[in-house]
Amino acid sequence: MTKAIRIHAPGGPEQMKWDNVEVGQPGPGQARVRHTAVGLNYIDVYQRTGMYPLGDLPAVIGMEGAGVIEALGDGAPADLAVGQRVAYADNPPGAYAEVRIMPADRLVPVPEAIDDKTAAAMMLQGMTAEYLLRRTYEVKPGDTILFHAAAGGVGLIACQWAHHLGATVIGTVGTDEKAALAKAHGCDHPIVYTRENFADRVREITGGAGLPVVYDSVGKDTFEDSMNCLRPRGLAVNFGNSSGPANPVAPADLGKKGCIYITRPSLMVYNATREDLLASARALFDVVIAGHVKIEINQTYPLSDAAQAHADLEARKTTGSTVFTV
Repeated sequence: MTKAIRIHAPGGPEQMKWDNVEVGQPGPGQARVRHTAVGLNYIDVYQRTGMYPLGDLPAVIGMEGAGVIEALGDGAPADLAVGQRVAYADNPPGAYAEVRIMPADRLVPVPEAIDDKTAAAMMLQGMTAEYLLRRTYEVKPGDTILFHAAAGGVGLIACQWAHHLGATVIGTVGTDEKAALAKAHGCDHPIVYTRENFADRVREITGGAGLPVVYDSVGKDTFEDSMNCLRPRGLAVNFGNSSGPANPVAPADLGKKGCIYITRPSLMVYNATREDLLASARALFDVVIAGHVKIEINQTYPLSDAAQAHADLEARKTTGSTVFTV
């Protein structure tokens, strides 16, 4: 018998219960992982509220963890072994647990230079930053980009990484404290959206030229103005919905805004193959080990206190990454 956070019905943080659960042996292609740390991400909120339905309830939420392989089923990748330190950020949900069964091909070996808390804090947010900056739109030296929620977990990583790639980074934040944090992590132009119109500031910063790309995880409250920040044939990347889903856009409106493009990417699609997964993780490990990107773990909670962590995340009280200890 082991412990896990489960939801028995969609809803608020109060729906999260610290339950006893049974974890069996891994089947073919599976691994049993004993967690040492678990990451908190906004997708966990979507799972809890039912925006991303989990299917049969009760169910364990969570997409990211780090720990040790306890057992392997037949057919696991040859680069994995019992006793090995691994991390992941992938389906199926179920990370909010002391022990879980996981598809073995979704596990990534963790280098010795990366500790378990950092691994748990960096995989989903860091590989998200990787595919956004290197594959959704390849950020190049001299580019100017806009990244919303620049003081959040993905934002702090992306600001540092984009700065390392030679870009000028504009970022939106909610407070002066978050502006200072973003600026300290590579954001050249933090915009406090509670008192400034970010689209006006972007036009001012770019001399009216607009941007080649905008990365928007906020959704409903920002996406219209995000599109208005683009130069002709620019790309609006909507990769989250923290304020709710973005409003629908008619194809004709894309032409009126300068023949712009919209994409709705996801980590699971970009890292669908093990080859892409390992390449993304290696790129992330490389920039962290080299010191180009620092993973800021600014909040730590026991896994049993996950409800409080969710309340703080939704109240925008958190910055950087949050980790549960197990």
